[in-house]
Amino acid sequence: MKVKYETVKQTLRNEIIDGKYKINEKLPTESELMKRFDVSRYTIRRAVGDLENEHYIYRIQGGGMFVQDWQRDWSTPEKNKIIGVISTHMADYIFPSIISGIDSVVTDQGYSLIVGNTLNNHDRERQTLLNMLDLKIAGLIIEPTQSALPNPNLDLYCQLQNYHIPTILFHSTYPGFSFPTLLTKDLEAEKELTKYLFKLGHSNILGIFQINDQQGVNRISGMVQAYQEENIPITKSNIVMYQSNDAFTDIVNKADTILKANPHITAIACYNDELATRIISHLQSQGLQVPHDISVVGFDNYEMAQLITPKLTTVNHPKRQLGEDAGEMIIDMINDKSVTSKFYTPQIIKRDSAILVRSKEN
Repeated sequence: MKVKYETVKQTLRNEIIDGKYKINEKLPTESELMKRFDVSRYTIRRAVGDLENEHYIYRIQGGGMFVQDWQRDWSTPEKNKIIGVISTHMADYIFPSIISGIDSVVTDQGYSLIVGNTLNNHDRERQTLLNMLDLKIAGLIIEPTQSALPNPNLDLYCQLQNYHIPTILFHSTYPGFSFPTLLTKDLEAEKELTKYLFKLGHSNILGIFQINDQQGVNRISGMVQAYQEENIPITKSNIVMYQSNDAFTDIVNKADTILKANPHITAIACYNDELATRIISHLQSQGLQVPHDISVVGFDNYEMAQLITPKLTTVNHPKRQLGEDAGEMIIDMINDKSVTSKFYTPQIIKRDSAILVRSKEN
């Protein structure tokens, strides 16, 4: 359990980092803080003393307490050799490869990584960003959280930009910011994957896409554009949209309802390989054979994609390469070198889960 002075210290520090109190702005008096936190003068003085030692505040004799320019030493990399990485998920899927790629580069340059996991939740993203700012890391590599939705944490991104903290975004970006980005061409890749299904004779396709991340929105657009460019009636497609916190049972129930109502559907295009492997397992539990009864494709070329039966047709994600590029770019930025954004064109990986259409297709 935190003692009272630690609660006061952490609250004030977060408010300073969060921008509630601006640089050189006068802070409330000791008496005002005592009343606010319902603590003794000793508690306030101990908390304030720690914040002063950590350069968050300074005092003027007879004038009060003011916010110190706590960011001013960030551009001096030799004073801090830690780089922060913030991802929406961390323990599995493609992220370990990305993080490993970053680490392989920055470690050789004498830096260490500290990794934060937002679980694609804005509240966790905010706290993770505050924690990183509090550590005064040398640079940040961030995967935006729920990037297709309005982000309540853009004020912190403004601080990163205003204080010239070396920052790179990957998988998505935000308009109005100048951060370099590492992006896969999701729309183009999903469009080509859909056209590949067309070549196999599939025109009635069910798409299942996560829509609170920009990648999912782009992949839906890619599927739709494929129908438009090939002059195939878009009415032949069906789409299930879900958010990252939706239960798989809810997602699969929607898919089952559409499949039962549309017996001519012969292929399913999934948001990613993780979803595709679960969809295949579900279909098999229903007595359907993949790909003989229905074809399934994914996205990302997850390691498990080539281990399941059938091996999954998917789109390659440059996991390790993206990580290495991010590591090289952040080191260059720390060293005041200019960098440019990178865009990756994923390639289709043709395996066993998608085959020529069978006779139920119209």
